[in-house]
Amino acid sequence: MSVAGGWQHRTRPRFAETVRASSAPTRGGAAALSEFEAMVLMAVGYFQPVTRGELSKIFGKEVSRDTIGNLRGAGFIGSGPRSPTPGAPYTYVTTPHFLSAFGMETLRDLPNIEALEDAGLLSRHAVQKEIAASEGGESDADEGASFIE
Repeated sequence: MSVAGGWQHRTRPRFAETVRASSAPTRGGAAALSEFEAMVLMAVGYFQPVTRGELSKIFGKEVSRDTIGNLRGAGFIGSGPRSPTPGAPYTYVTTPHFLSAFGMETLRDLPNIEALEDAGLLSRHAVQKEIAASEGGESDADEGASFIE
């Protein structure tokens, strides 16, 4: 099957246990992401290459190095080109593993942001509420999630 610009061998779900038992352990398996990590991953997917500072502006709060490290460790993001801004900060981009894990061939397969808003699946208020929930408190950041105004 064609996945993420390459090929991947897949089997029927009913054979999963047999294949798993006969195979060596792999890096596969779903990574458990927090809601905030999933939102950061979504922002990287849509706005790559993006710096950690730009991600912080998008969410209206600091995006920690730990969050970036967890996404890198899961293989979903990698280093992109250095930003041309002062200090040349690192940028982050999605990886082929990201495409494969979410069943996409290319980044063009990402849902259109406007279509998500029109369907009521994405809103600025909802994103701010998710950020507040991930912090364990209320958020009063009016600039947070400005990418979906």
